[in-house]
This record gives sequence, structure tokens and C-alpha cells, in this order.
Amino acid sequence: MTTDKDQQPVKPANQRGAARLAAVQALYQMDVGGAGVLEVVAEYEAYRLGQELDGDTYLKADASWFRSIVSGVVRDQRLLDPMIGAALQDDWALSRVDSTVRAILRAGTFELKERKDIPIAVIVTEYVEIAKAFFEDEEPKLVNAVLDRIAKQVRPDIRK
Repeated sequence: MTTDKDQQPVKPANQRGAARLAAVQALYQMDVGGAGVLEVVAEYEAYRLGQELDGDTYLKADASWFRSIVSGVVRDQRLLDPMIGAALQDDWALSRVDSTVRAILRAGTFELKERKDIPIAVIVTEYVEIAKAFFEDEEPKLVNAVLDRIAKQVRPDIRK
């Protein structure tokens, strides 16, 4: 934590947040590298979640949350992708979206659809923060807008 009044205190990452970040990274790795879900989940659980790899220490993550996101996205991708595509601007196809953004949107959409016990604002905020970790410009705004549209579709009776 910082004591300088001009700086915001650094928030410690929670284990679900770390699991979401790891899930996005795993989904990206699967999308770009063509690796299978079992292989990637095993690799992350053995070597990355809460471990040190190439001098970087990965955050301790909720492994079951990580597994549920990755396996759920893979299982439901044929349902999730059309939902995301419909929430994008008319002239954008999901295939044109950056691979990292695509992974973020898939994971966020999965949680909005499947994890009704988690408030919409929590899910959207967490994935926008993940987008901000990778991008500075328009991508976090895109993630926010798309997930907000999807939330209204899958949870029409609930407000943020």
C-alpha cells in the first residue's frame, strides 16, 4: 500500500480475479496455439497458478474457478460466440477482434450467462480491468460495452 496522497492504493488481487486473468491467458493460448483444454489447464495448475515461472511469480488463484471458466468457455463456445457477435458493432465480426479481447469477451460472457450468483457489475468490472492490463486505448471500452449489452440480454430483469 502506498502512503503518498497523490497515488491510489494498490488493490491486492483476489483469488477469483487472478483465476479470471489466468483463464483469459489460457483461452488466448488455446486460441492462438491450438492447445487443448486438458493440456492447458494442467499446465496452468502445475506451473503457473501461484507459481514462479521464468522469474515471474504468478498470483495465487482459485483453481476451481479457473477450471470452470476455461472448461465452460470451451464447452459453450458455439453458444457464446454468436452472443458476442450480436453484441459487437454491426460491421465487426468476432474473428476480426484481437485474440486477447476475444478471450476476455468469451470468459466474461460465460460468467454472465452461467454465474447468476455473481453481480453483473463485479463480472464486467473484473474483465474491464483485465482488458486494461493488456490495452490502453479502446479495447477496455469495447469490453465494457459488449459485456454490458450481453448482461442486458442474459439477465434482463437485473440491474447492475
